[in-house]
Amino acid sequence: MAKLSAGRRRKLPASAFAYPRSRKYPIDTKARARSALARAASNRNAGSYAHVARAVRRRYGNAVASVGPRRGTVARPGYRRGRSRGRGR
Repeated sequence: MAKLSAGRRRKLPASAFAYPRSRKYPIDTKARARSALARAASNRNAGSYAHVARAVRRRYGNAVASVGPRRGTVARPGYRRGRSRGRGR
């Protein structure tokens, strides 16, 4: 992912951010959307994950995987919910 300079960030439209008014969490590319989800999932930003996840899902649908199995908007490929099946346990 290329670095986002201040000039390029200023040129992005408001729709390229999860929070358009404050211009937080740019989601103009899939890589930046994944990064925004990871940043919002940190403990410091506990309340913003759901908002960012909704914005990413609105823009990219299921194309961007979530950060974790519990909090995610979609499950990672190969991830099954519930207990394991067929492993002899």
